[in-house]
Amino acid sequence: MLKVGLTGGIGAGKSEVSRLLVSYGAVLIDADKIAREVVEPGTPGLAAVVEAFGPEILTPEGTLDRPRLGSIVFADADRLAQLNAIVHPLVGARSAELEAAAGQDSVVIHDVPLLAENGLAPLYDLVVVVDAAPDTQLERLVRLRGMTESEARARMAAQATREQRREIADLVIDNDGPLAALEPQVRKVWAELTERARR
Repeated sequence: MLKVGLTGGIGAGKSEVSRLLVSYGAVLIDADKIAREVVEPGTPGLAAVVEAFGPEILTPEGTLDRPRLGSIVFADADRLAQLNAIVHPLVGARSAELEAAAGQDSVVIHDVPLLAENGLAPLYDLVVVVDAAPDTQLERLVRLRGMTESEARARMAAQATREQRREIADLVIDNDGPLAALEPQVRKVWAELTERARR
């Protein structure tokens, strides 16, 4: 099994890269998706988040009000650390279960947005970074996700810098250009990963 950490700044195009890798045969473990699962209604994770942040972070239906929680934690590093201390161990445990279920000859892609920030590179055989210039990230967040420029800048500022991500990269995928330029790069990375998995 080859364990690959896949990361990139918000708006860099990591989701598209992971989608392509899965289409080639990778097993994907998506930390963001798991982070949502571990705070679904009725979970111990949601109970812990409500205890820490108060019932006002719930919607009237009892689900987590992500935009409201985001507005709290992305404006306050201590509150963000508090949230991460609740959610990250739960995500780690679930990720380990999913990895154990993958075949021994699998290429397992761990899609981890905060890989650099949390010093997680040593957990993987290889780290792939999806890279885009900050101006490109900003433009995509405003155009594709409907964020205001200040919201987008706050999200970007809460993450590692481009340089910090590149420092931990074994392989870098440049996603500054159009989608058509991305696919050949991802295919090349996949060839490298499958080659390493066979060693």
